[in-house]
Amino acid sequence: MIWAGGKLRVWPGRPSPLGATWDGAGTNFAIFSGSAANEGGTPGERGGVTLCLFDDDDAEIQVPLVERAGPVFHGYLPDVGPGVRYGFRVTGPRRRPGDLQDPSKLLLDPYARAVAGSVRWTDSVQPDPDGDSAIDSAPDMPRSVVVNPWFDWGQDRRPNTPWHRTVLYEAHVRGLTMLHPEVPPDLRGTYLGLCAPPIIDHLQQLGVTAVELMPVHQFVNDRRLIEMGLRNYWGYNSIGFFAPHNTYAVGGDRGAQVQEFKVMVKTLHEAGIEVILDVVYNHTAEGGAGGPVLSFKGLDNPGYYRLDPDDPSVYVDYTGTGNSLNMRHPNVLQLIMDSLRYWVEDMHVDGFRFDLAATLARELHDVDRLSSFFDLIQQDPVVSQVKLIAEPWDVGEGGYQVGNFPALWSEWNGQYRDCVRDLWCLDRGVLGEFASRITGSSDLYEDDGRRPHASINFVTAHDGFTLSDLVSYEQKHNWANGEDNRDGTDDNRSTNCGVEGPTDDPVVVAHRDRLRRNLMATLMLSQGVPMVLHGDEIGRTQQGNNNGYAQDNEISWVDWSDPDEAFLAFCRRLIDLRRGHPALQRHRFLTGRPVAEGELPDVAWFTPQGTQMSWEDWGPDARQVAMWLNGDLAEMGPRGESITDDTLLVCVNAADAPSSQVLPPEEFAPAWALVLDTASSGDPPATRYPAGGTVQLGPRTILFLERRLAPAPAPTPSP
Repeated sequence: MIWAGGKLRVWPGRPSPLGATWDGAGTNFAIFSGSAANEGGTPGERGGVTLCLFDDDDAEIQVPLVERAGPVFHGYLPDVGPGVRYGFRVTGPRRRPGDLQDPSKLLLDPYARAVAGSVRWTDSVQPDPDGDSAIDSAPDMPRSVVVNPWFDWGQDRRPNTPWHRTVLYEAHVRGLTMLHPEVPPDLRGTYLGLCAPPIIDHLQQLGVTAVELMPVHQFVNDRRLIEMGLRNYWGYNSIGFFAPHNTYAVGGDRGAQVQEFKVMVKTLHEAGIEVILDVVYNHTAEGGAGGPVLSFKGLDNPGYYRLDPDDPSVYVDYTGTGNSLNMRHPNVLQLIMDSLRYWVEDMHVDGFRFDLAATLARELHDVDRLSSFFDLIQQDPVVSQVKLIAEPWDVGEGGYQVGNFPALWSEWNGQYRDCVRDLWCLDRGVLGEFASRITGSSDLYEDDGRRPHASINFVTAHDGFTLSDLVSYEQKHNWANGEDNRDGTDDNRSTNCGVEGPTDDPVVVAHRDRLRRNLMATLMLSQGVPMVLHGDEIGRTQQGNNNGYAQDNEISWVDWSDPDEAFLAFCRRLIDLRRGHPALQRHRFLTGRPVAEGELPDVAWFTPQGTQMSWEDWGPDARQVAMWLNGDLAEMGPRGESITDDTLLVCVNAADAPSSQVLPPEEFAPAWALVLDTASSGDPPATRYPAGGTVQLGPRTILFLERRLAPAPAPTPSP
């Protein structure tokens, strides 16, 4: 480096933007620290921030940032460029309750665009109660990295898939590709591996329109897990909200992760696939009292975190991870909004799924959906234009908020998951609720003027059983997690179909396969936005582990060696079927009332006898119903064109016994063609049924039929 061994030039620089910004000639550093600024202290009680640069031999060069604008310390170094590693140290008396500044702690830049290295778990990174520890944490800390922001995006354009045509695919960057035999070995488990041709081909042939990536913000492997020989595989333990996780890069950790992430996004966009990030802004990897001092705690502990006002040594914890970010502090809100805009504008992502989003809505104690955070999202000209998905709960009191997020937002619909599992796996009498869930859950979203796409429908996700395990296990089997099988939920709403775990019994296997087809068919035939968990389409199992957060191994990775080709073909056909039917992708909720200028409603429900359902027919003993969907949608496309479709019929038999369904009378359709029968993974026989005719349903089966014209009458024989 040109400054190694020589005098380092330091100019005043600017207080914004925060972070390390290389402009092609030098780098501006700006860092917020209320603790160093002694906010709340008496005049003259000032601390300071020191910029720490590391050369190629890891020697530390300290540069005091003497320029200050309020709580922001800054300086411009014309001799520093991309690839340089750095950190900060904060000095000053602890005048405010909760202050933890300690000059022996090397701190990561919250705005770092890249992070090199990882935490080494020694006592040096632990907080010191007096703030004058003699143990320097620098040898055990990762470094922030100055990056070159330039990238040739070429003609990159976001796919901008409309919400109603979106099919989500929840995936893990590492787990999706680690075992794929056609992905080059050096690319497996990386950003470049996720956009390798075999993965792109699989996603395109499956028919998904967006990958929802589990956390890619720089995260930390917890000390407890490391000491147990495990890792934080899921990544819900962020420490850098601007930095792509460094171990997912092929070319090292001094900026390659940024470039490779951009290559991944650009390649997926070229394939017509959107990229949505699962983001964790509700807490950080620093934990609660006694947790490590890595960044935020040393910079401004009482500013960044929610502390108990009666005892600032106690962290308010709505997340179950030890701390909650302080959404009442303007610099915390700025941090999150700056991060979101960065990922949209610089990294070209298409949206976000917010982990434990109810925590972000807590202004004081209660969840307030009109909190400052949502106000900021609503008015932001960048972030408000991308897809926004909430995980609408946290672990605090009143944290379950399904259906209560603002109009811009879609939500993971936990009630959809539970109801669909209850019907197919537990044979519970929930047919009435099931009808609401498959028509978009208007009971949860319509009263706010929201659309069916507010409901992100899912049966499985990273947290819980895979689809195969959902029909193979009634109990969790989390022994590999090292917690005596105490971790993970016990409310799985699953079935083992008579045998716990793997079996060769053909009757049990056939039952499980049918249930998988029913669950996937329900997902794709529902209004709203379907989400598929990676690997479900090829029969992935975690051997009954419903909490694989610490399993960075074959338990969690997708096994491509023996895919269930029959089920994969079934899933492809289902998604293609959904894509071809606008009636399954409605812009507005179904009402049961006549469509414009027509006598027939937009949706009608029929008993097994072919009569329209009455309130009494929806009782707890009901297990069968036929849903009729009008092909006249009374909806317009983006250029004012009328949207029409075939009239459709979905027949559901959730009982263990076979049954028959009398088809609707002729005014609803003159004839029907059977298109899908979940009794088999293959195409059903090309069978046409007349109006009022009878179709047979096997036990626990879904039939999907399309309207056909009645056959012409046979000619009258000549006399």
